[in-house]
Amino acid sequence: MGWKIRKCPNDGTYTLRDYCPICGKPTVFSHPPRFSPVDKYVKYRIELKKGHKLDC
Repeated sequence: MGWKIRKCPNDGTYTLRDYCPICGKPTVFSHPPRFSPVDKYVKYRIELKKGHKLDC
């Protein structure tokens, strides 16, 4: 168990637990990933956000 705050995607409850205390479903981290200027995966994140495939 980490010390980062987590959020239940089902009902929006914030907690430090791995599972939501209300509905019992797994929680996810509510923080965005760290920014790096030398990010080798930025192309794939843009592809997911825009919803279309980029040419390699």
